[in-house]
Amino acid sequence: MSDWLRRLPGSRSEPAGAERVILRRLPRVLPAGSLLLSLPAVFVRLAGALAPASALAAISMPVDIVVVSLLILHWTVVLTVAIAAFIVLVMKGPAFVADAYPLDEADTPAGSGGAR
Repeated sequence: MSDWLRRLPGSRSEPAGAERVILRRLPRVLPAGSLLLSLPAVFVRLAGALAPASALAAISMPVDIVVVSLLILHWTVVLTVAIAAFIVLVMKGPAFVADAYPLDEADTPAGSGGAR
């Protein structure tokens, strides 16, 4: 195995917190929220069976637009929360050295001539 990603000596991991709870709940929140947000469109379709076709066309289009926009907003919020919780999870882990490079040991910049 290559040595391009080494754990820093003395680094420690923080205990898991709310980010784990959030990441575990998101797979249930996504379909449940999507189902709840799509209920108005379903109710309009069921009410359309009782109403004339012209009334259904006038109501169903705006309801569908609102439902689709709320679904997209819900999915975006869930994705954003998942990304944020994952970042917190990674940041609580141990520290790694991925791009170590040698530093110059000079105390002064090269063009200053060494005078202070």
